[in-house]
Amino acid sequence: MNPRAAVLERPGPKILAALTLIFLTAFFAVVAQPQQADAADLCLKSKTQACISSTVRGGDEQKPLVGVDIHITGPSGFDQTVTTDDAGKWTVVITEAGSYEITIDAETFPSGLSLQKDSPATQTRDIQLNNNVAPTWGIRSGDYSAKTSIIDRLLNGTFSGLRLGLLLALASIGLSLIYGTTGLSNFAHAEQVTMGGMLGYLLVNQFGLGLWVGGVLVLVICGFTGWLQDFVMWKPLRRRGLGLTQMMIVTIGLSLALQYTFQFFIANDTVKVLVFNPTPRSLGPIAFTTPDLAAMAVCAVVIGIVGFALLRTRVGRATRAVSDNPALASASGIDVDRVIRLVWVVATVLAGLSGLLYSLIIQHGMRWDSGLQILLLLFAAVTLGGLGTAFGALIGSIIIGLVVELSPVVGAPGDLKYASALLILILLLLVRPQGLLGRPERVG
Repeated sequence: MNPRAAVLERPGPKILAALTLIFLTAFFAVVAQPQQADAADLCLKSKTQACISSTVRGGDEQKPLVGVDIHITGPSGFDQTVTTDDAGKWTVVITEAGSYEITIDAETFPSGLSLQKDSPATQTRDIQLNNNVAPTWGIRSGDYSAKTSIIDRLLNGTFSGLRLGLLLALASIGLSLIYGTTGLSNFAHAEQVTMGGMLGYLLVNQFGLGLWVGGVLVLVICGFTGWLQDFVMWKPLRRRGLGLTQMMIVTIGLSLALQYTFQFFIANDTVKVLVFNPTPRSLGPIAFTTPDLAAMAVCAVVIGIVGFALLRTRVGRATRAVSDNPALASASGIDVDRVIRLVWVVATVLAGLSGLLYSLIIQHGMRWDSGLQILLLLFAAVTLGGLGTAFGALIGSIIIGLVVELSPVVGAPGDLKYASALLILILLLLVRPQGLLGRPERVG
């Protein structure tokens, strides 16, 4: 029997089909939530309109308030009053840019609630078209104390850290697989994450394909970009014997090219995949939404499938063989180029899925330069877990996610929380240079 056939006897398409089936099921689970009934009232920003909307919350537990009136006035005699629905949501669509006054009627609050002293009832906003504006007010009971226990903050931060860690893990596993099979540090990998979010916004919100169909198309397009990259650039460069340093510089150039391509199309705008207004929920001090849980479940299932494929399938064993010793793998009958191309496809699919979920559940969405921040976290996760090890990338991503979200709890200001992830990385590498699951290598 041909050794090559024994190793690569069409398990690749089967694995990709299984991944696609899981993606479809997971996306359908998100779309089929009861909150989708709100999609008809969902306002989507465009070049001809802007959206003013938010969820009014009040009380010590910040529950949604029903039946609260909001009055909006603006240019050309604009005057509209809306009332919050059963989920505390309200939405107003405007078609003219200008200064708007947004006033909440305190007399419609439930008994015992009032505005905090530092939260005026009227807010003046200068609103431009193609924007989302979300005014909020501090509505509390008279005996409310602003202090939150450290335990509550730790629990909420831990949940947010796990959510971020799972999103990072999808992308970092692909980055680790590329490094393991080719030795290449791909600085453009984070742009694949940004691409997933951008394509999700374009297909789901602009073309109206829905999260199910649009999400699958995002994965197909991202996977094709991975195949195309290897076919057009990386395979020819490998065959020419180009060094890893030169190839790494090529990835930096590709990263810059993609960033400025994104900026050309969306300028400095922030895009976010919106399919419905999710109802905020809570479990004790932990605040979350149904899409949060669905996205985390998707990440966990997909990571499980990738792990199973690496450990129990012929392609997985071939991938690990190429990672350990490409020359020996080739001598054993493994088509190294074919394995590497499959790795590029899977890595870009995982990065695209990560970007799609990121722009769906992370509040601030995606910008053209989001990849710069994401790349820092991805490299920190991969290095922390151990270069070239997929399972190390998973563990590193969870640790980085927890550190980033928990560092504000212990007093890290603003975006300095991202620097705290690098501090943890440096401290660990001083003790264990190969990372958590990496293998020590002799130098010299």
